[in-house]
Amino acid sequence: MLNHAKKPEPVLQFEDAAFGYDRRRLWGGLTMELRAGEFLAILGANGSGKTSLLRAVLGLHPLMSGIVRVVGAPPHQGSTEIGYVPQHRRIDTLTPLRARDVVGQGLDGHRWGIGRPDRARRRRIDEMLESVGARGFADRPIGLLSGGEQQRVRIAQALVADPKLLLCDEPLLSLDLNSQRTISGLVDRRRRTHDTAIVFVTHDINPVLPYVDRVLYLAGGRFRMGTVDEVMTSATLSDLYASPVEVVRSGGRVLVAGIPEGADPHHAPETAATLRAG
Repeated sequence: MLNHAKKPEPVLQFEDAAFGYDRRRLWGGLTMELRAGEFLAILGANGSGKTSLLRAVLGLHPLMSGIVRVVGAPPHQGSTEIGYVPQHRRIDTLTPLRARDVVGQGLDGHRWGIGRPDRARRRRIDEMLESVGARGFADRPIGLLSGGEQQRVRIAQALVADPKLLLCDEPLLSLDLNSQRTISGLVDRRRRTHDTAIVFVTHDINPVLPYVDRVLYLAGGRFRMGTVDEVMTSATLSDLYASPVEVVRSGGRVLVAGIPEGADPHHAPETAATLRAG
């Protein structure tokens, strides 16, 4: 007997999409689908449009052309279908908000109302703090927490409304190696336990290498998309940058050298130094 079950709707979908500001196009021709539980890493040069892609998904900036859909509908600001973890920046030590207050902001303005102090709301916040290992500092001022602790709280905030899609914009920036591993593992655990689709912007693929299903690499208005083994190769990156780039696997890490000067001032020196050290 034939199975006529309908294929699940993609969580995120681009159709011949192009993005830019004014007349400057950052990238174009992007057609892709992201399914529930998939982990997509976005890499590439500074200014190549990685964060801009997230802005389009969040409904903060329209595409120049093409279509983007989130769970089958056009994106819009404030959607509870999307959780968002912004770039990591230290919070001022004088900020009066506690960790639990920050997580609660992920509910305010959505289905729970503005700051509603009922038991169900508090229970939900406590559950999310527990899920990211942050219950122990739930009532401490957010500005007094370490960088890794602050990122745990931001992840709880992004997930507290139970989104189907989690967008992470450089969440590992400025964190030590141990915190990078912890945050990457928390994100992966969420997609495995809740089938949440993940879009993870990063300069270094190594902290998320064990979890990634596909890579979208942006550079110079062009892109390549595929598995890590398909994209993170000397041939693929050399073609993308139109310049010799060397990719080496060593000790379970992907090491990149030869990114053209000026193409990615944050990423290139770090990866080249790593390669020499290896």
